[in-house]
Amino acid sequence: MSETTYDVRIWKTEVYKGKRATTHYVRWVVAGRSLREPFTSAPLADGFRSDLVAAARKGEAFHIESGLPVSMVRQQNASMTWYAFACSFADMKWKRAAATTRRTHAEALSAITLAMFTSERGMPDAKLVRHALNRWAFNPTKRNADNCPPEVKAALRWIETHTRQVSALAKPVVLRAVLDSLTVCLDGTTRASSVVSRWRKIFNTSLEYAVEGKHLQINPMPALKWTVPKTTHLVDRRAVANPIQARTLLNALEDMGRSGPRLVGYFACLYFAGLRPEEATSLAKRNLSLPDKGWGELHLEVAEPHAGREWTDSGKNRDRRQLKQRAVGEGRTVPSCPELTAHLHRHMKEFGTSPDGRLFRGERNAEELPKGTVNRYWRLARAGAFTPEVYATPLAATPYDLRHAAVSTWLNGGVPSTTVAEWAGHSVEILLKIYAKCLDGGEQQMFRQIQRALGHDEG
Repeated sequence: MSETTYDVRIWKTEVYKGKRATTHYVRWVVAGRSLREPFTSAPLADGFRSDLVAAARKGEAFHIESGLPVSMVRQQNASMTWYAFACSFADMKWKRAAATTRRTHAEALSAITLAMFTSERGMPDAKLVRHALNRWAFNPTKRNADNCPPEVKAALRWIETHTRQVSALAKPVVLRAVLDSLTVCLDGTTRASSVVSRWRKIFNTSLEYAVEGKHLQINPMPALKWTVPKTTHLVDRRAVANPIQARTLLNALEDMGRSGPRLVGYFACLYFAGLRPEEATSLAKRNLSLPDKGWGELHLEVAEPHAGREWTDSGKNRDRRQLKQRAVGEGRTVPSCPELTAHLHRHMKEFGTSPDGRLFRGERNAEELPKGTVNRYWRLARAGAFTPEVYATPLAATPYDLRHAAVSTWLNGGVPSTTVAEWAGHSVEILLKIYAKCLDGGEQQMFRQIQRALGHDEG
């Protein structure tokens, strides 16, 4: 069905005299649909009606949904500021997006908005402006909340009246300037290419939404000759720990206060089973199928990535979601090697489980495992296990690197890639593209093989 029509009839202006005021109504019919627009004075009503009549006499099409001439709709849409549009885009994406995706959208839209200011005259403190954008502007549950600080409200009011119109992005010079701004951090250093690529995709999606809302005639980004920063999906082989290094880190946690020992089983799941941190966080006793000794299984059901309570529907720091790259309710089974089985039995014996069966939780927070605690104790473990020279390298720099090491170990151990992909929760294509890395020190074996092939002895 067409969105426009030429079936238009315009009636005379009606006047309604109430007890307190007189209202002038312009009445017209578009494609059989009766419309009425109120005005407080006769000149305003007559001017609006004249515009409708002029458009109809020119043979201009009328938009069926709004009942207005196409030129008038285009003019109204083009007048929308980027800030108002970005808020509507964030609101549209909010309901179906994961909490971490909501936060990423807010970060990207904040960076774009900073590049869309018309001037800096009267601008509040720059730090306050960034805080207002990142934490309040693109969060529909907080933007108009009663607890919004007065200074944040003032900053948002200034932003609302100092951003360019969406239609300005149709100009290559404006679009290029915005894209270029995404590549530079506040301190002038180059922003990580992976972040720039992610934000650019969000920006492109918002422009498609602008076309859908008729704020732009076409998406200008594909036609712009702008080079996307090259991104790499490969794991840095320097970050992949070998078994001795991984066990050294786990042992270092045993002597680190009261929280260190509680996290040994958690990190062991990342290294020996290749779990993502959010998958290990949600692991419960019902997910375990373990013998007293030997090989067992972990049956994964959900993941709980950390997003921050302001981005989740539950108000908790972690968002309970389906497994990554899985449909809702679709699980995944991962083997538990004898060493991991022993770690999990020991953990449950010493620390028990939460009332709902959860294995890993904070010492003081029985409901969830704080992300800050995990990262802090991992840094302490590296500092305690490594020399200063090794600590300064990327080796096992983050807990996620334990997952990289696990998958690399499986592949180098001769496990078929299809099986490893199933265990890791990846497609085979992504697995071989990202995770097929050699273990730290594995090149020494290859060097010896090359030496023998060249006819040299072991010396």
